[in-house]
Amino acid sequence: MPKSALLLASAQLDNYPMRSLFSLPFLLFIFILVVVVAGGCWKLFEKAGQPGWAILIPIYNAYILLKVAGRPGWWLLLYFIPLVNLVISIVVAIDVAKNFGQSAAFGFFLNFLLGGIGYVILGFGDYRYQPIGGAR
Repeated sequence: MPKSALLLASAQLDNYPMRSLFSLPFLLFIFILVVVVAGGCWKLFEKAGQPGWAILIPIYNAYILLKVAGRPGWWLLLYFIPLVNLVISIVVAIDVAKNFGQSAAFGFFLNFLLGGIGYVILGFGDYRYQPIGGAR
């Protein structure tokens, strides 16, 4: 390949904006973030008397989160209905926060809007699981 063709090819790669999304530092940051959130949710599940490893199993972790929130297991089906799943996610996030002695605002903002940071705070913090009104 001529040198001018190589220069043209490298210049085109430099103009590729999505390249930074797949750079090693960004992927490393995402990996660390996933490990921290999974660890926090693992601890949250254990505090609630559920198996911590359940966070690693897709769909089953949503079922366990429903149990931690004190909601019936059949609500898992509601997660598969568009728009309804948003409402269910908000309700579950608020219920989990309340079962750990936090406010509905904590549940909405930290558990729902900020991508589960509240679950990490509840998992690693000194919060105790105390279901409101017993098991539903």
